[in-house]
Amino acid sequence: MHKEHALLQHRPSLLRLSSLVAGVMLSSATLASDINLNYAFFAPAQTFPGVQMQFWADELEKRTEGKVTVNTFPGGTLLTASNMLDGVLNGVADIGLTTTSYEPARFPLLNLIGDFSGIDVNSEVASQVAYQLVREFPQEQFGLEDFKVITVFTSEPGYLQTREQVSTLEDLSGLEIRVPGESDTLRTLGAVPIGMSQAETGEALQAGIVQGVASSRETLMDLQYARYLDYIVDYPLSNVVMLAVMSRQRWESLPEDVQQVIDELGAEASQYAGHYLDNHVREAINWAQDNHDLEVVTLSEEEQSRWAGRIEPLNEQRIEQVAAQGLPAAALYDRMLALIEQYQQ
Repeated sequence: MHKEHALLQHRPSLLRLSSLVAGVMLSSATLASDINLNYAFFAPAQTFPGVQMQFWADELEKRTEGKVTVNTFPGGTLLTASNMLDGVLNGVADIGLTTTSYEPARFPLLNLIGDFSGIDVNSEVASQVAYQLVREFPQEQFGLEDFKVITVFTSEPGYLQTREQVSTLEDLSGLEIRVPGESDTLRTLGAVPIGMSQAETGEALQAGIVQGVASSRETLMDLQYARYLDYIVDYPLSNVVMLAVMSRQRWESLPEDVQQVIDELGAEASQYAGHYLDNHVREAINWAQDNHDLEVVTLSEEEQSRWAGRIEPLNEQRIEQVAAQGLPAAALYDRMLALIEQYQQ
């Protein structure tokens, strides 16, 4: 009886202890259920896609109130350009950011968005247009049926940046120019396009393997290309489309509230990347002019007409080639022009 009485006396304390243990266990379970996402990118963190990646990661963590943690792996530390998408499908990374032109056969319609040259449109507008197009057209037409698109954005148009001054097509003839993938545009203009990733480009410029690059101009400062390049030709070439994706399977494993936040971030991240790049490009050009005597070459009206005369038939040919694969190339092009006009207003 005395033992039973003692137990009854301590019952409130035991209940409190039991509740405390249960609370700790519940807290641990909650922590264990928190979501960790690994986000991979092949280029350095200071590049504009890397800045976008960090913006997206920070915003997702903030808007989910810490429920989601994003670990970023820029610079090819988790996946490289060559295995980014397959690595996402295989679960090496939850999210991968890549340049679609590295795999032209995989994304013919998607690459078409960035392939048109001679269109003077900044990165903020081009990024919003690209994201909207990917939202509007069926995913299987873009080759994205196995993925969930997190965001899409683009570079500004590529510009020729060279060691020697290029003022005419004759100056460009035979020059070996680094491009992110294949480039019919440069070949049509008479140059020799050399496909390589950004990770290889600095050494190639330093060693004289290539005589210039065709890319957006922030790399003059971000990747120090202004140490090797003295001229920019002020003529817009094609854009580079950047694509951030998650595997469909991983996406479907996420809670609905997290999916909703990620969807809300898609358009914002696209516009953020473009807006950041446009401002940063101006900063990079000013820096290169002040520190490395960079010169901007403006083509004469006659020379601009000569370049356009070679590029315009190529743009038409691209539409025909993609359409021949049963894809809505003409519809995409028409919608792209309409969206450019809408976002430029």
